[in-house]
Amino acid sequence: MDLQTTVTGFPNVTPLDGLDHAWKWSLVPILNFAGALTSDGRRLLQINQRGRHDEEFARAVLSFAREHESELLAEGRFLTAVGGFGASGYTFDSVAAVVPEVHGHHKVQNPDLTPLTYVVFPGYACEFSGHETLPEAEAEARYHKMLPTAEIDRGPVPFLKMRFDNPRTGGGSTNPGRALTYPEVLLNELPELENTPEAFVEYENHQGGVWRVDWADGAWRVTGGADRRDMGLDEVRRFVEESLL
Repeated sequence: MDLQTTVTGFPNVTPLDGLDHAWKWSLVPILNFAGALTSDGRRLLQINQRGRHDEEFARAVLSFAREHESELLAEGRFLTAVGGFGASGYTFDSVAAVVPEVHGHHKVQNPDLTPLTYVVFPGYACEFSGHETLPEAEAEARYHKMLPTAEIDRGPVPFLKMRFDNPRTGGGSTNPGRALTYPEVLLNELPELENTPEAFVEYENHQGGVWRVDWADGAWRVTGGADRRDMGLDEVRRFVEESLL
């Protein structure tokens, strides 16, 4: 496939100013796309924007992605992020890329283009573990369900895996190990541990740090490795929120 011919044949496509071998296009007013060929011209780096559109920002993301394409497109990775990104007016600190097996873009209208396309998007370091796997569906869950990757006004959605059990409320995990979830789920379970010594919450952050929170001797107890400390509820909340960033 001649990628340049294919992309320049998209509806409403025009060159993306300031970046060679790059273009922008849109399907409807709220969906805007931009793409740039990799340095060897054999793959397409594509960014999607839904809602607010910022062409300059799209160019910044694509430029960073092209500069770091060897890291972002590393073989055997399904969702990869590189830190060090920055753009005026935005708080993103990373750019991520997802492989064709995860994103599935173009498979309806141009299926031959799908395996050559890598979707890139701005993100935050706390959103990626670096070990997201396709067999565990972590990459697909993060890209399709948990991270609003096309929204450029979004805040961070920290990577979090959790398991818990609470005999008093009847709540608990149904999976054998820690599973992906949102920070709000974890924070909502913390007050439910009060006066229930058998209950616990165990969670893992993007760096692989693991902590357990339970109730003991009239306080919330936080245990991580050899460290153990008793806290009030507000302290625990702050500790959890900070540990996820």
